[in-house]
Amino acid sequence: MEGAVADRCPSPPSWLPQNAKKEWKRAAKELHGRKLLADDVLATLESYCVAVGQVRECEELMATEGRIVKTETGPKPHPAFRMQQGAMREARLLAAELGLTPHRRYSGTNAEKEEDNDVPADLLG
Repeated sequence: MEGAVADRCPSPPSWLPQNAKKEWKRAAKELHGRKLLADDVLATLESYCVAVGQVRECEELMATEGRIVKTETGPKPHPAFRMQQGAMREARLLAAELGLTPHRRYSGTNAEKEEDNDVPADLLG
């Protein structure tokens, strides 16, 4: 990875919406703990957090207004539904790029898995 790994976990940018800041605090802590939070990752993390924030914002809006809206031509899906779908796709892609999905987290080397599965020979019979 290029870029300097951050010595401390950075605070979320002030311009991020509240839902995005909440995700930043969760994801940045995880990335920092795995020593993956370098300078060249911050913009991707920002984009990921914005996308997650949009998903949550759309969900809150639809929870208040309903998933179906009445229009002159009849009932239609709420416009936030399509925006939410796009934000979900973007968040999923960015999460994978950042290594924040379970598959990406556990698809590295098997060394850690093998260490966890070590059973002393005398217990095997």
